Amino acid sequence: MKKLLIVILTILMTSCDGAFDIHPYDVNVKGEIGINAKQMAIIESRFADKETLRVAFISDTHLWLSDARAQVADVNTRNVDFVVHCGDLTDTATKNEFEWSRDILQKLNAPWVALIGNHDFLGTGDQTYEVMYGAFDFSFIAGRIKFVCLNTNATEYDYLAAVPNFDYMEEEMTKDSDKFDRTVLVMHAPPYSDQFNNNVCKAFRRYLDYFPGLMCCVYGHNHNDTVVDFYDDGLIFYGIDCAQHRNYRIMTITPEGYEMEQVFY
Repeated sequence: MKKLLIVILTILMTSCDGAFDIHPYDVNVKGEIGINAKQMAIIESRFADKETLRVAFISDTHLWLSDARAQVADVNTRNVDFVVHCGDLTDTATKNEFEWSRDILQKLNAPWVALIGNHDFLGTGDQTYEVMYGAFDFSFIAGRIKFVCLNTNATEYDYLAAVPNFDYMEEEMTKDSDKFDRTVLVMHAPPYSDQFNNNVCKAFRRYLDYFPGLMCCVYGHNHNDTVVDFYDDGLIFYGIDCAQHRNYRIMTITPEGYEMEQVFY
């Protein structure tokens, strides 16, 4: 009887049908990891002295994979320098979803980075994101413009963590100050949204004043294209639509200023 049980267990464990599946929230990522650091190094090296930058902002691909593939194909026709994904790479943050979205984004001809969205926190998604992409808050400089990418998903911490991280923001205001003159802030959830810690919305706005030459803020999360002045003081926040709605934005930055174009595909 004991030998029979051993035989049965051996058959089950070696079955081609995969009787023992890996847990969907396993963080043993297959394929490329540490993506943001590698891509930021490429961006900073390639565009350090470029006077005109074209940056594509996309967001909220979730499980709209065919739309995401079409979006990547369209971006590849637009002659952009690099791409910023504003978060919600997944829908339920399983390892497979992270790998699917990464594999689609890797078809981009331009270098790219990705922020973490609130959907990417589900289960062990925050751990998977850290393995695949890196830190939740990060920045890079291109053409003397600093792009500061912030985690603003405060609800995912029950408002118990420093989100947005004011200490990090203070560091970025002056870090490498000799290398940049202007700033673009990127986040997933905007102020006064369900994910943002609205108790600090006004303080957040005060902090933004200290970033050199702040041009605008860019965000995702809301699944629509918006141009809004949340604080009624002239600082524009651009909302990037989701992949399902098949549009995104390209920001063209020149020494004189910038233009933000909505692109449909």
